[in-house]
Amino acid sequence: MPSIAEYLAIHDFFSGLNDDYIKLLAEFATERQVARGEVLFQQGKPADKFYLVRKGKVSVQVPALVGPALELQVLGEDQILGWSWLIPPYRWNFLARAVEDTEFLEFDGRAILARCEKDPQFGYALFKLFTALMSERLNAARQKMMDQWNPPGFA
Repeated sequence: MPSIAEYLAIHDFFSGLNDDYIKLLAEFATERQVARGEVLFQQGKPADKFYLVRKGKVSVQVPALVGPALELQVLGEDQILGWSWLIPPYRWNFLARAVEDTEFLEFDGRAILARCEKDPQFGYALFKLFTALMSERLNAARQKMMDQWNPPGFA
C-alpha cells in the first residue's frame, strides 16, 4: 500500500498541487476506520476536519425535524468528504454516517487552516479545490431535495 503522500500525489482531487503541498497535507493526515452506522460528524457541531474515503461508504444526510434524515449522497472510495472546516463559522452543514465499515484519511483542518494563513499560495490552491467540490456537492444536494419535495407527477 502506498504511503499517504504517495496516495495523495496520484489522487485526482490533489493532482494540481505541487509536491511540497502534498507532503504538507500528508503530515496532517491520519488513517482511521469507523464501523457501519458510526457518525463521522453532525450538523451544527464544530468542523475541524475533512476526510478522504479509501474504502467503504459514507452517507451525507440532512437531519429532519421529524422522521428520517434525507440522504443527499453516498460517497465511496477516493471521494473527499467535508468542507465546513474551511468556511467560518466552522460548523458542519450536514450529518455523515458510515454505511459500511469504512477506512479513510482524516485531515486536521485547524492545522491546515493555520498553514494556509502562513502560506497564502497554499491556501488559495486548496481553496480552489474545495470550492469546486462545494459547488458539486451543493448542486447534488439541491437536486436531491428538489426530487424529494417535488415528486414525479406533482403539478
